[in-house]
This record gives sequence, structure tokens and C-alpha cells, in this order.
Amino acid sequence: MTAIIFAGPSLPPSLAPLFPALQWRQPLSQGDLFRAAMGRPAIIGVVDGYFERIATVWHKEILWAMAEGIHVYGAASIGALRAAELAAFGMQGVGVIYQQYQTSELLDDDDVALLHGPADLDYVEVTEAMVNVRATIERARQLAIIDSAVAQSLLKIAKSLFYKERTYERILRGATECGLSPGALERFATWLPSGQINQKRLDALAMAEAMTEHLVRGVSPLRVSYRMAHTFAWEAARWRHARSL
Repeated sequence: MTAIIFAGPSLPPSLAPLFPALQWRQPLSQGDLFRAAMGRPAIIGVVDGYFERIATVWHKEILWAMAEGIHVYGAASIGALRAAELAAFGMQGVGVIYQQYQTSELLDDDDVALLHGPADLDYVEVTEAMVNVRATIERARQLAIIDSAVAQSLLKIAKSLFYKERTYERILRGATECGLSPGALERFATWLPSGQINQKRLDALAMAEAMTEHLVRGVSPLRVSYRMAHTFAWEAARWRHARSL
């Protein structure tokens, strides 16, 4: 039995040795999951994926994979979004971010978006995902590094930034310009290097562990309650992506 995981900045190649049972693939775009499913793995895990200028993973390719008996997991980033959208059909979501989308605590796609480097630089994160900023600010509030009012102001400033510009440097600069307490901002900035939370990574690790445990227990083919509609658009997409195998 094989298991494939699509991951990048949330779970970079440097962490691959922790999960020897999983076959690592780069962040996915539309068609990648379909092509992976053609190899009939027992499990596919979705963490990171491309979007905006590149077509993102299609809901229907996930539905098709599950209809073929393949278990599909999602967490942390585009995986959490798709798992929340397809939970009723059998996709298995893992982690805090998935739960936040599932309960509509989170609604925006850009909450998980960030800029990152290429694979040969271990997908180094250039900007901060809002879900990580939110988890970090909440942790600082819990530890009384900042109070609730400062926390809310920092969250508002962070959310107002375009995801390609969302860094702690920009957030703190905006907070200073808004007149937040210099003392509070200094405490937060001093604590930040050792205190920030990477919730996306935590969730991705939890999903990789869940997939590994599933393999150890043994994997029976997934049974779904729906029937795939083989529309013209779907058949055209299948033909197009199958040609690239």
C-alpha cells in the first residue's frame, strides 16, 4: 500500500524523513491529484497547493479519487479548505485550521495564503499566513505578553494586509503608525522570535501522522455514498490530464 502527500511550505522536504511511509510530492495544482490517483495509492494527503495564477486542485478530481476507493485527507492550507468543503462526501480533515473552516470561524481563502521559496530552498516562508499570525497573537494574549485590546488591533492590521505583504515587520510598523503602546509592541516583538506559532505546520504534521497510522492499521477501499456524474467538462478534463501522464 502506498500513500502520497502533497506538501510544500507547511511541511517541507526537510521533514520528510519523519514519515518514511509517505511519498512526497510538491504543492499540487489542478490535475496533479487526478494523476496521482491513477496510480491507485491507498491514501492521498493534501496540504499545500498553488492558486491565483495556476489553476488549483479541482473538487471533482478529489471526488473522483474517493469514488475510486482512495482515502483523501486534507489539512493546514488548501487541504483544509477542500476538506471542509468535501467533508460530507468523505474527505477527512485534520487539525485546527480544518475545524475553523468547517465551523465557518474562517471563511477567506487568503487566511492560509503566503509567499514561499522554491523546493531547493525548502519552501522557505517569505510572508506569514494569517492563520499563523492569529494563533501567535492569541498565544501572546494568553501569556499576557499583550492585552486583548492590543491583540485585536494587531489582528485587524494583519488582516488588512495583502497576503504577499503580510509580515510581522509590516504588522508592527502598522501598529506603531496607529499609535499602539510602544511598550506593548516592544514586549511582543521581543517575545516573537521564540514564541510564534506555525499552526499550518502543526496541522500538517498531525495529518501526516494520521495517514501513517492509517497505513499501519491497514487500509480498506473507501466507500462513498455518491455516484460520479461524468459530465462533458469532467471527461474533457480527465482526457487532458491523462495525456500528461
